[in-house]
Amino acid sequence: MGCGRVGATLAQNLEEHGHSVSVIDQNSEAFRRLDPGFEGNKVTGLGFDRDTLTQAGIEDAFAFAAVSDGDNSNILAARVVRETFGIENVVARIYDPHRAEIYQRLGIPTVATVRWTALQVLRRLLPMGSTDEYRDPSGKIQLSQIDVHQGWVGRPLRVLEEASGARLAYVTRYGEGFLPTPTTVLQENDTVHVLLLAAEAALVERILTSPPAVSE
Repeated sequence: MGCGRVGATLAQNLEEHGHSVSVIDQNSEAFRRLDPGFEGNKVTGLGFDRDTLTQAGIEDAFAFAAVSDGDNSNILAARVVRETFGIENVVARIYDPHRAEIYQRLGIPTVATVRWTALQVLRRLLPMGSTDEYRDPSGKIQLSQIDVHQGWVGRPLRVLEEASGARLAYVTRYGEGFLPTPTTVLQENDTVHVLLLAAEAALVERILTSPPAVSE
């Protein structure tokens, strides 16, 4: 929902990843932002209107992103999609960062516009494993964001370190970063950033993007 700069970029990225995409915008002129070769469905209407959502194929959707320029519209659409149509992978763009925590507690992942990129939305819709965020000059040490498997939620972050051999650098929760303590527990929708040896990146990613071992 929303075919502004971010919405158009996100739609095209998803299509490039091999997914079928529907784009909703109340202004048909907005679809001009899409590349001429875009093959997705373009629906003119309100993204929180049930008939519009049905026309866009929401009943068969895997994920939904509300990225219009209105906080209220985005949250309303996200809640309709989740509560009425049962879509679990939902993310909403929020301009007011003070509202983000409230909406997170409603179970709707949000991204404040000051931190906004199409990639951030894509990560929340489709887990992407790990992303290399920084490397030291030697190239041996890297800071990576890893999409941790849901099975780790509720476990102390030290357990993730023990299982993977990586070091938890920081966690982003409700749009705010913080340094974890030995007793910090992973919560749903947390974004985890780890320091690791570049040579072990594939192994760390495989461990943390998979369910924890029963013995953990």
